[in-house]
Amino acid sequence: MSEGALEEKPVVTKKVKTREDKQADHINRIKRTLSACLIGIGAGILSYISGGIPNTAGLQDNGLLAFMIMLAGIVIQRHIFLLLRMDTEKLGAKDWLYQGFMTFAFWYMSWTILLTWFVTTIPA
Repeated sequence: MSEGALEEKPVVTKKVKTREDKQADHINRIKRTLSACLIGIGAGILSYISGGIPNTAGLQDNGLLAFMIMLAGIVIQRHIFLLLRMDTEKLGAKDWLYQGFMTFAFWYMSWTILLTWFVTTIPA
């Protein structure tokens, strides 16, 4: 093969983002994370309310229902993001996993705090 027969590959240039574009992307990520956290807190409160009165060990009769409420919170996130007019087209699997984890973490923390609070306020 001669050197002239080698084809040069086109150079792919990366789009340079302006400062305003970067700030807008950052604010959108903050909004999505905040929404996921608030959904988790809401699911935790709803889980506590719907789970029934906890016993002295802090366990509720409807613990499975509480878990299902958390899963529902994760599933409806996309619809809530669309209602809030957030751009979800660029989100990949890693982004959705992160949003789901934030919802789960805040659900778990708020539900556990409420259960602990109830158990510690019951007169012995």
